[in-house]
Amino acid sequence: MMSETPHWKLPLILTNQASKEITHNEALNRIDALIAGVVESLDQGAPPTAPAEGELWIVGASATGEWAGHDSEFAHFSGGIWRFFPAADGMHAWLKDRGVPARFSAGSWIVGEINADRLLIAGQQVIGSRQPAIADPSGGTTIDTEARNALSAVLATLRSHGLIAP
Repeated sequence: MMSETPHWKLPLILTNQASKEITHNEALNRIDALIAGVVESLDQGAPPTAPAEGELWIVGASATGEWAGHDSEFAHFSGGIWRFFPAADGMHAWLKDRGVPARFSAGSWIVGEINADRLLIAGQQVIGSRQPAIADPSGGTTIDTEARNALSAVLATLRSHGLIAP
């Protein structure tokens, strides 16, 4: 019989278990900490000196003090103690200190990257996958320097934003 859920590692109440409220409350604490996924930071290797109740952090590398041995895990301050929850592939968090998302993959946190096939704003696609390269203007019988310069600037901008291949 399982003692915890496979993804969120929430403790399960077992048959004939005494003090079921403790297990239930622990599960609620984990849900409260992890569902919103808003963390203070992920670079800090030591616990803050005066954490606020309910703060959630991602433990940094080579952690020390109460965080030692919990690198890359969630650290939740609740009831005056730190509780640690391992991250699983695919978990996301919002980093308050940087204002960017982080995603856990293959044992580490990937910060600031968003993988998508396209970006929609107000239902309209504004960015899609990269398109093939477009050659710079050349040749022709009529030379129009201003038009070529404008086209070259547009192409350079599209390339710099990754919208077309170099």
